[in-house]
Amino acid sequence: MKKGKKAAKIIGCVILAAALGTGVWLASVRIASKKHNLITLDTSSVPEPVSGPESEGDVQLSEVKMHYAVYGKGGPALVLIHGNARSHKDLDETARYLANSYTVYSIDSRCHGESSDPGVISYDLMAKDVKEFIEKMKLEKPYLVGHSDGAIVGLTVAYTYPDLLGGLVSCGANSRPDTFKPRFTIYVKINNKRHPDKLNDMMLEQPQMTKDDLAKIKCPTYVVAGEFDIMDLSDTVFIHESIPGSKIAVVKNADHSTYIMHNGKQAYALIDSYLKTLK
Repeated sequence: MKKGKKAAKIIGCVILAAALGTGVWLASVRIASKKHNLITLDTSSVPEPVSGPESEGDVQLSEVKMHYAVYGKGGPALVLIHGNARSHKDLDETARYLANSYTVYSIDSRCHGESSDPGVISYDLMAKDVKEFIEKMKLEKPYLVGHSDGAIVGLTVAYTYPDLLGGLVSCGANSRPDTFKPRFTIYVKINNKRHPDKLNDMMLEQPQMTKDDLAKIKCPTYVVAGEFDIMDLSDTVFIHESIPGSKIAVVKNADHSTYIMHNGKQAYALIDSYLKTLK
């Protein structure tokens, strides 16, 4: 009995210490987030999503056959780019909501989805593909919305081709691999050891954005992260502070994907509230 009581006390102390530690961590995250425009997304007036894409197709670029889906018609052009190891289908709900206000061109990046795999991939190469896609489709100053790797591609497009975009919403980008939180880096390394993949290699080695790179961005830019994202908030702040005139927001209670890939209403509320200030 005495041993049982002692063990129960030890377990109780461990649980209490864990609870206190979690509480302190949550409080510190909230305090840091509030310093950088912590927002709650209001979805009360979001319109119903359209039923699906208007069309799908492929366009031949210099190195890649790029697959894309078009949602909506008549609104300003918006290029939507998914994250690592995903495809345009993962942002289908977001695209269907955005189609109420924009003509959405949701693309599959090279080596992803139904686009071709030329054997090599980098954020610079994907940025070149996006430039070629915009030119092939004759889009004039389109908006670009990117999630995760798509956000990195968006930033790379914006500083490599400063006159190409009319506005950029970057959701969950990191400027360097070493700004990932350790648990995410460990996960990617373990996964890559089990199943070697050039997409994982890219995440572990790229990007390597500098302040000078980001300072070249001229289009209006909204730098967004989830409150519990996979990169340090300090990196999101670095990206924001390096881009002249950019805005920043941290989505309350969100992780890396909940507000953009898994909730079309929240995605619309976030993106449209910013882009309509640019019209």
